[in-house]
Amino acid sequence: MYTSTSTRIRSSCLATVLAFSTALLSIPTNADTQDDVETRNKRIVTEAFDAWAAGGNTFFRDMLAPDMVWTIKGSGPSAGEYRGLDNFVEQAIRPFASRLQTPVRPVSKQVWADGDHVVIQWDGAGVAKDGQPYSNSYAWIFEMRNGKATEVTAYLDLGRYDDVLRRIPDPDMP
Repeated sequence: MYTSTSTRIRSSCLATVLAFSTALLSIPTNADTQDDVETRNKRIVTEAFDAWAAGGNTFFRDMLAPDMVWTIKGSGPSAGEYRGLDNFVEQAIRPFASRLQTPVRPVSKQVWADGDHVVIQWDGAGVAKDGQPYSNSYAWIFEMRNGKATEVTAYLDLGRYDDVLRRIPDPDMP
């Protein structure tokens, strides 16, 4: 009797341990979840840049949350913080794009992801309305939430960017 009870208890304990171990193995770990987030965020940014490079013109609307904050680091007239997608488009994107004959397009890129952050280093080229080529190198750091960038920090050669704004008259000004 003692042997059969002892055997049943051991068997029951072993079954419980095996069931618990199997359950633990099926729970996603923090690293798995982190990898999924990084992979998804990197894919979203990469696909948006690829569409932009291929001629798309909705990159900023596709990538940015309506209440995002975009910070251009550096010194000069264009450096600063832009709050809200509409404000950013009106104050930073439209004034620059309106001075271009051909829009800036990414010509090369490297993308890295770390959790909710995606870093993209890219080179872009376009042509200003005076026929002069425009090229610049950029590094943008996106903080992603639900597939959209909520905060962006941008690094670029502001001298080149501001030169286009100074050199080409604003077509919206009389």
